[in-house]
Amino acid sequence: MDVMEREVAQRPASPIVNDFSLVAATANGTGSQTANLTLLRSFFKMGIPVHGKNIFPSNIQGLPTWYHIRVSHEGFIARRPPEILVAFNPTTIYEDAKDLPSGGVCIYDSGIKGLPERNDITYYALPVSELIKDIDVPVQRKPYIANMVYVGALAFLLKIPLEVVEEALSVQFGGRQKLVASNLPVVTKTYDWCKENLQKTDPYEVAPLNKTDGLIMMTGNEAGALGSIFGGVSVSAWYPITPSTSFIDALKEFLPKLRKTDDGKATYTVIQAEDELAAIGMTLGAGWAGARSVTATSGPGISLMSEFAGLGYFAEIPAVIWDIQRVGPSTGMPTRTGQGDVTFTYYLGHGDTKNVILFPSSIEDCFDFGVAAHDLADVLQTPIFVLSDLDLGMNNWMGKPFSYPSTPINHGKVLSAEELEARGGFARYKDVDGDGIPYRTLPGTNHPQAAYFTRGTGHNDAAVYSERSSDWVENADRLSRKFDTARTLVPAPVTDLNPDAKVGVIAFGTTRYAIEEAKAHLAESLPFSFMRLCALPINDEVRTFVAAHDRIYVIELNRDGQVHAILQTEMPDLATKLISLAFMDGMPLTAKWVEERLMEEENV
Repeated sequence: MDVMEREVAQRPASPIVNDFSLVAATANGTGSQTANLTLLRSFFKMGIPVHGKNIFPSNIQGLPTWYHIRVSHEGFIARRPPEILVAFNPTTIYEDAKDLPSGGVCIYDSGIKGLPERNDITYYALPVSELIKDIDVPVQRKPYIANMVYVGALAFLLKIPLEVVEEALSVQFGGRQKLVASNLPVVTKTYDWCKENLQKTDPYEVAPLNKTDGLIMMTGNEAGALGSIFGGVSVSAWYPITPSTSFIDALKEFLPKLRKTDDGKATYTVIQAEDELAAIGMTLGAGWAGARSVTATSGPGISLMSEFAGLGYFAEIPAVIWDIQRVGPSTGMPTRTGQGDVTFTYYLGHGDTKNVILFPSSIEDCFDFGVAAHDLADVLQTPIFVLSDLDLGMNNWMGKPFSYPSTPINHGKVLSAEELEARGGFARYKDVDGDGIPYRTLPGTNHPQAAYFTRGTGHNDAAVYSERSSDWVENADRLSRKFDTARTLVPAPVTDLNPDAKVGVIAFGTTRYAIEEAKAHLAESLPFSFMRLCALPINDEVRTFVAAHDRIYVIELNRDGQVHAILQTEMPDLATKLISLAFMDGMPLTAKWVEERLMEEENV
């Protein structure tokens, strides 16, 4: 079948503007990220709501990778099966093109064979080798600039102005004009070739919208790292693990710009430990000493940190642990997203433990929770876990510029030498105020009564070693009271209440985008209320939401419905109202899945 036979002959009656999903299928390690982010930034600079998701392999260079871009004038950014395919990977080209919906578009390298014979989609063939042959770059760089061919083709087909592409390239390369100059000629040459040789017969195009004015674009890991800095972090110990490494990379990028004295001395330290055990040990040690400390890891790292986390809980030491969740168990699928660490983290530690967890769902949340986590750690004197995920952490998202923290840093119940003198001393683990939170001193406090033993073993309220049953029960009950105090301090859930709805949905993290889109689509046929959890433990607002509806569907990206089970445990009298809709295949959730499952459950 030749190219002309593959092309759809008739132009559609009306264009589809700013409403499509695009996927670029390439081989890992071929430099496609530059091309993909250039497209993403081009749409963003045109004022069009947009989001990109990188689906990439975890092992070796050369395996398939897919970059999904969602363009939506309505502002929807959840993953959606693509209508437009860039097929630049010979190993997946047949399956990728076969999966396109009728009316879809396939842009492919004419040097790749094996396309399915379909007359219900539009094919555009690009002579990639010919287009890059005369580009003035070193021979070894030519395979890496080949992907800029599809940027030029999409610029023509979708009507992206070339000056916008050039500006996006400049941003992508940090203004380094030499790199812009080596990539832009491929874009312009391809654009001109398409103008002369292709007849556009598909309906998809873009047009300026001005809906992104005043917004920024960055990854969740970058936003969380920045929030940690504004939250006062001065020590970070870590061990590399996908997908959390870029969180520390961002810390190392931002700290030198924001944390130096006037004479240029650093007021922070970032330490790569020998493993996750050492990383959490250093993080807790810094928190015990009074520093604000953070580490970042993923599920396997959380496993290794469990004993130290139990020490932090029982000895009551502040620290912040970011878990950028991926698919498990074991090493699982390191480059795929999931929400499978919730139960493990909530109860992490040996014996009776319950940990405070924050659930960011946007870059704004990542920044705000990055700040708040450190205050919570100090105020509650406990490790705080922030459970993000790979989708949020490693991909670029739109968001509002972050606000400088409006309140001073809150170190909680820390006694100075003067306060100790006025009190006549203190007992480290004594509940003075009835909220379960004791007072503490920091090492070096210049008072003879400031010292105490930090114990991971049984102790009484004066931090004296004890195996007496009454001391253990008293301490355990106080820790439980402290956890109830945490309910009043953690970020409250966000509720979109429909007073006429009998059905509600509870979710957390990045599933919100598919649910929000599904909610809009089902507004007439199946109206529902939506509550997004921002933290565990839950507060009374969650109970009120559940009680107000006949049925509550708990949607999450794991197999076993982990938050569903926690909610049932927290609200046993309302447990029968809670229905688990758990699903995990390593991919971000789609609105279509949400709609179909809810309609199936409700017999709509």
